[in-house]
Amino acid sequence: MMKANDIRASFLEFFEKRGHHIVPSASLIPKDDPTLLFTNAGMNQFKNIFLGLEKRSYSRAVSVQKCLRVSGKHNDLDQVGRTPKHHTFFEMLGNFSFGDYFKELAISYAWELITEVFKLPPSRLYITIYQEDEEAFNIWNKKIGIDSSRIFRFGKKDNFWAMGETGPCGPCSEIHYDLGEEIERGIPEELIEKGSDRFVELWNLVFMEKFQREDGELLPLPKPSIDTGMGLERMAAVLQDKKSNYETDLFLPIIEAICQETGKEYPSGGEEDIYIRIIADHIRAITFLIGDGVSPSNEGRGYVLRRLIRRAYRRGNLLGLDKPFLYRLASTVGDIMKKAYPELITSLPYISRVCLAEEERFAYTLSSGLRYFEQLAEETIASGDSVIPGDKIFKLYDTFGFPIDLSQELAKEKNLEIDEAGFQKELEVQRERARQSWEGEARAREKSIYQAFKNLKTEAVFYEKEEVEETEVLAIIRDGKTIGSLSEGESGEVILSVTPFYAESGGQVGDTGILKGPNFFGVVENTFSPLAGLIVHQVKVLSGELKTGQKAMAVVDSARRKAISRHHTATHLLHASLRQILGDHVRQSGSLVSPQRLRFDFTHFAPLTDEEIRRVERLINEKIRQNLEVTTKVTSLEEGLAEGAMAIFEEKYGEKVRLVKIGDFSKELCGGIHVKSTGEIGLFKIISESSVAAGLRRIEAVTGEEAFNYVEEIEERLHQLSRKLKVNPKELLTRVEKLLKNLEEKEEEIKQLKQKLLFQSEQSAEAKTTEVSGIKVVSQKFEGLDLESLRNYADSLKQKIKSGVIVLASTKDERALLVVAVTPDLIGKIQANKLIKDLARIIGGGGGGRADFAQAGGPGVENVDKALEKCFDFLPKNL
Repeated sequence: MMKANDIRASFLEFFEKRGHHIVPSASLIPKDDPTLLFTNAGMNQFKNIFLGLEKRSYSRAVSVQKCLRVSGKHNDLDQVGRTPKHHTFFEMLGNFSFGDYFKELAISYAWELITEVFKLPPSRLYITIYQEDEEAFNIWNKKIGIDSSRIFRFGKKDNFWAMGETGPCGPCSEIHYDLGEEIERGIPEELIEKGSDRFVELWNLVFMEKFQREDGELLPLPKPSIDTGMGLERMAAVLQDKKSNYETDLFLPIIEAICQETGKEYPSGGEEDIYIRIIADHIRAITFLIGDGVSPSNEGRGYVLRRLIRRAYRRGNLLGLDKPFLYRLASTVGDIMKKAYPELITSLPYISRVCLAEEERFAYTLSSGLRYFEQLAEETIASGDSVIPGDKIFKLYDTFGFPIDLSQELAKEKNLEIDEAGFQKELEVQRERARQSWEGEARAREKSIYQAFKNLKTEAVFYEKEEVEETEVLAIIRDGKTIGSLSEGESGEVILSVTPFYAESGGQVGDTGILKGPNFFGVVENTFSPLAGLIVHQVKVLSGELKTGQKAMAVVDSARRKAISRHHTATHLLHASLRQILGDHVRQSGSLVSPQRLRFDFTHFAPLTDEEIRRVERLINEKIRQNLEVTTKVTSLEEGLAEGAMAIFEEKYGEKVRLVKIGDFSKELCGGIHVKSTGEIGLFKIISESSVAAGLRRIEAVTGEEAFNYVEEIEERLHQLSRKLKVNPKELLTRVEKLLKNLEEKEEEIKQLKQKLLFQSEQSAEAKTTEVSGIKVVSQKFEGLDLESLRNYADSLKQKIKSGVIVLASTKDERALLVVAVTPDLIGKIQANKLIKDLARIIGGGGGGRADFAQAGGPGVENVDKALEKCFDFLPKNL
C-alpha cells in the first residue's frame, strides 16, 4: 500500500528525473494576485509565467501545492463530509511546462506515472477530452493505445479551462478511475458526466494553447504551455484501495482522535459520520491557515477561518461535546503532515492557542445566540407570522456566529421557518464586503492600467547607488494614459531606463528624491512597482518641462533612505529577538518600514508583559552596540531556506532571492535596503505594543534620531511633572502613589457623605409614596448621584416598603439616570425591564435589566421630572 508521503515523493522524483525543477509549495495566502482570496490550484504561483510577465531559468516545474477552496466558483464547502471526495483543504500535485513540451509528452508522462509507477490497471481508467480536440484524441487513442470506447468527448463546461475572462486558456483532458459497479451501475460516460461517486477524477491535464480576447475570440499562443493538477487525497484513496478519501492515512488518524474525544464509533452509518468527516476536513484547513498567518476576524480571510472553526465546533456540539476540543486535534494534523511540511511543527503551540481562543469565544457567543434566537421566535409567534425574517437570521449568523443549519433546526422545533432568500441576500452583501476588504477588483483594475508598459524594463541599481548621472525617460503616464510631457506644476508617473530609487515592497516605503535635467527640475514623491520588473516614479515638475526621451539625473534623498534602512534592519533584529524571547511560534505577518518609525505585526497569543518588552529592547540594543556586520547575498530560494533563513508568508519569492544576515543573530530572505552594520542604527525603542486580531500582535518602534527624539520628549515630560509636583524625577513614583492614595481616601469620604444624604432622604420616603392601582410607588429625584448610588438606595427602599415599585432619577455629568425596582411579590404583575423602556424614551436614551431591577440613561436632563411624573401613567399600562 502506497502511503501519502510515498505518493508525494514518487511524483516529485518522477518529474525531477525528466528535467522538471522542484518548486516548494507557496503559502495559502496568494501574493500579488488580487483575484484570489486563497491559493486554490498548483498553477497560482506560476500565473505570471503563463501570462508572460515573469521568466524563470527553468521551463519545466513540478510541485505539491497546498490549496484551499471555500469561496468563488471553486467552493466545495457544502459538499464537505457528505461526499467521499470533496474537501476545503487539499494538496494538488502538478507538473508544468512553460513553452517547453506540450500535449503528447504531457499525456505520455501522465500515463507512464499512473500505470507504471503507481501501477493502476488500465482497464479501470477512462479518459475525457474536449469535444473538438482531435489532437488529444489521437494521442490517447493511437499513441497510448486507449480504445475509443473509453475516451469521452465533453463540452466547454467540463473540458475547457480558462484563467479568467481574458488570458491563456485551452482544452483539457481528465483521467478518471472506476471504483466499481457496486457503487453505481450505468454507462461510464453518463456516470462521469453527472459526477457519480463511482468514478474519481484523478488528474486534469490542461493544454494552454489559446489566448481569449475580451470579445471572446480565441487566438493561438506563440508558446503553448501545460498545467496539470492531481488531487493527493483522491490518488491516496485509489492507491490504498479505499472508497473514500476519509479512509486514507491522511484522515484516519484525525478521525480516530475525534472518536476518542467524542466516544463515538466510526463509521456508524448515520448523520454523525458526516459530522466527524466535517471536523476532520476542517481541522486540516484550520491548522494550515493559522500556520500560514491567518487569524480569526470578521472580514476577508480571517472570516473564512472563523467560519471553519465555528462550523467544526458546532459539529462537535452535535456529537455531544460542550467544551473546546479542536485545538487538541491540531497536533494530530501536525503528526500526519510533518514530513511534507516540517515548519508546521514549530507553529503547533501557537496554532493550538489561537484555535482554543476562538473556540472559547464561540462557546460564549453560541449561548448568547440561543437567547437571541428565542427572542426572535417569540416575536415571530407574537406577530402571528410563521417565518423568521432573513435579516434577523443573518444577524444571528454574523454577530453570534450562529450556523444557519442550527437556526433551521431550532425553528423547526417551534413549527417555524426561516426566510432563506432574505438570509442569502444579506450573506451576499457580506461576501461583497469581504471581497472588497482584500482589495481584489480595485487592485486588479489598477494593475491592468500598467499592462501596456510591461515590456519597459528598468535597470534597478538601488542596492549599489543612490545617484544615477544619466537615465532616460522611457514613458510618462497620467490617468492611465501615455503623454509626451509634464509641464511646470504638473504631476505624473515616470518610467526610467535606469533607477537608483527603491520601489515600495515588502513593507518598506518607496524612495523619494530629485529628477533633473538641463531643461527641467522635479521631485520624486514616491516609487512603486505595479508589475514585476516595472518601476514607476511619481514625479512633480517644479520648473521647466519633462519630456519622453529626455536624459536626466536621478538622486535619492539619502538622509531619508538612511532612516528607512535603520528601521528595516531593526525589524530583522526585532523578529529574531521576539523568537528568542517568546518562542519559535513568532512569525512576521506584516510590516511597515518608513523614515519615521517601524511597525511589526507578528503571531503571538498574549500581550507582551512589561518585562518581556524590556528584554526585547535590551537584546536589540545589545546587538546594536556589538556593531554586527549586515551582509547580503543572492541565492536560490531552496538554498536560502536550507541555510535556515526566515521566509515571510506574505511575500512572493522569485527563483533568486536576497539573503540578509546580521552576524550570527538573524537570517531572513529580504529584498529591502539595510545598513552596513548594526551600529548605524544607534538606538532602538519600542513605543507601543497592541493587539491587531486574535493571535496577532503589533509593535511600533523607532530607531536612531527618531528614538533619541522620543526619549528626549519623555524625559522633558518627566521634568515638567517633577517641577509641578516639586520633587526630584526619581521621587515621582512615590509622590504619585501618595497622591493616588489621598484621592482614594477622599473618594471614600465622598461616598460616605452620599450615603448620609441618602439616609436623610430615606427618612421621608413614606411621604413621597403614592398608590397606583393598589400598588405603592416611591418616586424620587436626586442631583449628582451615579447609578451605583441609585441602585443601593433602591435596594434599601425595597427592604423598607416591603411591597411596591420604586422609581428613582438623578442628573450627573449632563446625563439623566433612571432606576426602577420592583419587590419580589409584584414581579408577576409588573416588570421593571418593561417599565424602564417607556421611561427611557422620555430622556432620549435606552435601558434594560431584569424583571425586579432595571436602569436607563440618556441625554434628556430637562425631562427627568417628566419621566418621574409619567411613571404613574405608564404603570397601569404595564400591569
